[in-house]
Amino acid sequence: MKSMPCLIVIDMQKGMSWPQAGERNNPNAEQDIIELLAHWRVHHGPIVHVRHLSDEPESLFWPEQDGALFQDVFQPLPHEMVVEKPVPDAFIYSELASWLRDQQIQDLVVVGVSTNNSVESTVRSAGNLGFNTYVVQNACFAFAKVDFDGYERTADEVHAMSLANLDGEYATVISQEKAFALLSAAVGQSQ
Repeated sequence: MKSMPCLIVIDMQKGMSWPQAGERNNPNAEQDIIELLAHWRVHHGPIVHVRHLSDEPESLFWPEQDGALFQDVFQPLPHEMVVEKPVPDAFIYSELASWLRDQQIQDLVVVGVSTNNSVESTVRSAGNLGFNTYVVQNACFAFAKVDFDGYERTADEVHAMSLANLDGEYATVISQEKAFALLSAAVGQSQ
């Protein structure tokens, strides 16, 4: 029997919603993540919440201050796995890979922020570790950034390039509807 895919919610912390985080894309990403989270919970699917705790005191995500806390609507339930990380990649310095393997989870559905940082870093590792990894395009978002040559890139451009880096090599980029279908198919197989 195939296990259900695991929903991995990356860095949905209060600091990500503050203006100083920067200009972003996908303004409805939070709503899409909320819907995915609700769907996973209704079907008792595995969920991992990832939280960045920075080593830099000036960071929005310095431990024990408001920016590092989960946003209220993304509070983990007591039985849901929480991974705390000091670097963008949720697999580094954590038990995430071994926990997923212990749960016999092979399929990962990744959402959160930011697409080109913690999402991309985590997804690259997931793909390299052999997990079947899916990134929900509209349930992630990025921030505007200046590229290496000094050109300002919009949040949409940063997001699109990051998804292009991932799709087909480390993961498959999918829609929210496809994510629902993946879970539904696994629920149907387990009955």
